Amino acid sequence: MAFWLFKSEPDAWSWDQQVARGPAGEEWTGVRNYQARNHMRAMKLGDRGFFYHSNIGKQVVGIVEVCGLSAPDSTTDDPRWDCVTLRAVAPLPRPVTLEAIKAEPRLKDMVLVTNSRLSVQPVGDADWQVICEMGGLSTPP
Repeated sequence: MAFWLFKSEPDAWSWDQQVARGPAGEEWTGVRNYQARNHMRAMKLGDRGFFYHSNIGKQVVGIVEVCGLSAPDSTTDDPRWDCVTLRAVAPLPRPVTLEAIKAEPRLKDMVLVTNSRLSVQPVGDADWQVICEMGGLSTPP
């Protein structure tokens, strides 16, 4: 299983909206960056990711799961753009802020710290464990 981070502006698509979509999940549409698109193309069913509120809050708030493989993005006719479908798995008991992530020495090489503009990014196994721990999950779902 691989781990990822998905950024969303909460006034456009929030964790609560993601949870409300239930087990069917929701397409992760609107990504218009080749590197982020390629990450989605590499995802497998069951991969887990952090749901990150960007701009407002700047914090990891929950865990999502890939429940639909990369397919054409339904919000555009441009065949270059794909999206995966994500379903909410669990909220973090304690949201983990960007400030806290940057202050944690074990996360100094995390993509969120080194390339904060990328909207869909990989998360290393060790980074996944550290963020889960910081968020109050001793055993990630």
